[in-house]
Amino acid sequence: MKIGIIGTGAIGSILASKLSAAGHQVKVTNTRDMATLKEIAAKLGAEAATIEDVVNDVEAIIFSIPFKAYKDLPKNLLQNVPQEVIILDTSNYYPFRDGELAGLEGRTESEYISEILGRPLIKVFNNIMEYTLQHKGKAAGEEGRIAISVAGDNAAHKKVAAELVDVTGFDAVDGGSLAESWRQEPGTPAYCTELNAAELQQALAAAQKGKGPVARDAVMQKFQSFPPFPSHEEVVAINRSAAADM
Repeated sequence: MKIGIIGTGAIGSILASKLSAAGHQVKVTNTRDMATLKEIAAKLGAEAATIEDVVNDVEAIIFSIPFKAYKDLPKNLLQNVPQEVIILDTSNYYPFRDGELAGLEGRTESEYISEILGRPLIKVFNNIMEYTLQHKGKAAGEEGRIAISVAGDNAAHKKVAAELVDVTGFDAVDGGSLAESWRQEPGTPAYCTELNAAELQQALAAAQKGKGPVARDAVMQKFQSFPPFPSHEEVVAINRSAAADM
C-alpha cells in the first residue's frame, strides 16, 4: 500500500518505520527543511516529500501532528485527494499544550479535526504510547498482545486501518463511530492502559462521557509531581488508576 505520513514525531516516525519494514511504500513530511527531512526519511526507510506531495498518489494518509497544528495546515490540502483514500488521525488534545480551541466544545477531538480537513477520517493509534508502539508489538495470536481502538464511520476504511494496526504488532478493536471516539480519548479507561482486545472492549464500554477530560487533567498533575518524570510502567499504572476512578 502507498501511504503518506504527515508528521515524524514519536508516533509518526515509528509508524513510518514499521509500515516500511512491513513492505508498504511510505513517504513522510514534516516542517523541517528538505535536507533534514531526507535524512530522517532515510532512517525510517521512507521517502521524503513536501506537504503537497505527501498526499498525492497514495491510498492512505496518516496525520500524526500536534493537535493545535491542524489549523495551520495548508487550506484545501486534501481538495484533490480521491474520496477512497483513507484518512487516519493519531492525535490527542491536551489543553496545557494545545491551548483553548474554538469549535471543539461538545464534539469529539476527531470530529473537530474532520471538519478542519473537510474529510471523514478514522481515529487510530491515539490510545497507545510511543514506548508501547515501539517495543511491545507481538505476532498475531501471541498471548498478551496489546490492542488498539479504531473508530470511524466507514467500515471499509476501518478494516484497512485494522490491518495496519495488525502489521505493527497489535490487535485492533472496533471503537465505534467517530461520534463515539471520545471513548478512546485521554483520561478514559481505553487510553494508554495497555489492554488486550477483550479488556479494551470492556474499557470502551465502561467509559463515561464527560469524565475523560477531568481524569486527563488529574493525570497530568500527577505526572508533574514526579521528580523526575515517571517511568513507562508508572505512566501505565497512573493511567489505569485514573481510569478506575471514573
